[in-house]
Amino acid sequence: MNTAIIKPQWSPLTIGLMVLGFILFWPIGLAVLAYILWGEKFGGSAEKAQAYWNKGCSYVRSNTKHAGFGGTNHTSSGNAAFDDYRSDQLRRLEEERARLDAEIDAFHEYMANLRKAKDREEFDRFMSEHRGSRQGFGDQGQNNQNNWGNPNNA
Repeated sequence: MNTAIIKPQWSPLTIGLMVLGFILFWPIGLAVLAYILWGEKFGGSAEKAQAYWNKGCSYVRSNTKHAGFGGTNHTSSGNAAFDDYRSDQLRRLEEERARLDAEIDAFHEYMANLRKAKDREEFDRFMSEHRGSRQGFGDQGQNNQNNWGNPNNA
């Protein structure tokens, strides 16, 4: 028994509600469109909607069980030699990954040191040019009280 007042089908009423929903507030129109397109799958009841959701979740879980090689939940293949080979290869891959991660960290540290050295060099160049342009300023008979730019007065 379908007790829904507005059935999820293309009718003048649902099309009008969808257009009105888009005019008033676009998410309402989008929700009406989704109800028209996928409302039959839910059947209008919460139990059917929950069953449909659970079916989708179980499908995703079953298809992502063996994704990646970092997990330790490997089931036995029934062949002990193959299982040993697989575990050795996975261990070797994890060691290789750890080594590559360490190299990446070392490279990032090296690049950070290079950036710091470059910044220091640019700052030192700026300060030497800045001091050079200011050294002539205090030599015109004025007493330079704050000694800025005068490296001899520390």
